[in-house]
Amino acid sequence: MIERSASSVVWAGCAAVAGGLAAVSDLTPHRVWGVAAALGYGAAALLAGRPRVAAGAALLGAVAVPLVLLVATGLGQSEVAVVERSGALLTATGVPYAPEPDGLADYNPYLPGMALLGALPGDPRWWTGAVFAASVAAVRPSAGPAGRMVACPLVALPLAVGGVDLPVAGLVCLGLALAGRGRAGWAGLALGAAATLKWTAWPALPVAVALLAGAGAGLGAGRWTGSGSGRDVGRRVRSRGWVRCAAVAVGVAGAGVVPVALGDPGAFHEHVVAFPLGLTGTESPAASPFPGRLLAAHVPGGAVVAGVLLAGSALFTAASLLVRPPRTLPAAARRLALGLTLAIAFMPASRFGYLVVPFVLLTCLRETPCTVRSSSPTTSRPGRAASRRS
Repeated sequence: MIERSASSVVWAGCAAVAGGLAAVSDLTPHRVWGVAAALGYGAAALLAGRPRVAAGAALLGAVAVPLVLLVATGLGQSEVAVVERSGALLTATGVPYAPEPDGLADYNPYLPGMALLGALPGDPRWWTGAVFAASVAAVRPSAGPAGRMVACPLVALPLAVGGVDLPVAGLVCLGLALAGRGRAGWAGLALGAAATLKWTAWPALPVAVALLAGAGAGLGAGRWTGSGSGRDVGRRVRSRGWVRCAAVAVGVAGAGVVPVALGDPGAFHEHVVAFPLGLTGTESPAASPFPGRLLAAHVPGGAVVAGVLLAGSALFTAASLLVRPPRTLPAAARRLALGLTLAIAFMPASRFGYLVVPFVLLTCLRETPCTVRSSSPTTSRPGRAASRRS
């Protein structure tokens, strides 16, 4: 009874959030989502005694109905048009950046991998959502927890209206989960793919490397002599997992970004570096009232102060990885979520929607056991690896 009441309150709270957004937003896609989602969450609150049915009602009202409706009518956030336009440019010229942007609509602050999703047939939301859903399903095959997470307004809203942070969140979660399972090469592939989409994916690589290196060091590195035991060989494989992960991730990211950047270095810098940092004549629409934004907008020299705070938060996170590397997957997820949250708070241009990445990290990976192991059956000790806590 208590659990039912709590679920009912949660769904009712989600309905209030959606209804409030519909009432105050001046963006048509947000109003459409708010009305549909409020009805879905309201039905979920009434059906809280049947958790699966309630989650289904929430998903129907907050994701399926508004997504189909918005795609059918061609409505969406500005990011949808940016990704579509960048995909068309990539197909036509090989570079997804306008050489002479003439206003906000011409800027594309995303890395080249995002343009690939815009070059595929159909609305980009189908592809960004598919990448996110496939990644989450690989991390959490249980439909119940994953469904409730997707139904949350912080995830359901960008799924329907066209936020571009969800594929980044999904691939980062998948990469960390694979690192936690000792699948270093596959982890590097997922993280490298995420790193071709947005800069916000890049901090995940040092965290995954620290997870692999810390777990390998905790198990003992061993020394390769050419005639060691199977256990020594397994330990050596584990100790080098972080190298393989880093090499694959850097290789994939480099292959996806460098050729395009070299194709038109000026346009790449203008769109991907200068515009997000506020160094162009066009102001970024990412203007949520976080400390970095408020400092840059209202304090003399505030942009410099925000930059110092941003750099300090990055150094703090990096130092924590060196001093005390995470030994479990949930610990790694918490460390990355903290670092990303600090970065989002101190960036001169930021949005509340960026918080979906740390939210998905904490939700997907909070109870996923870390089992860093090699492929050798003689050295895999899931229980021992999962029992460590950072």
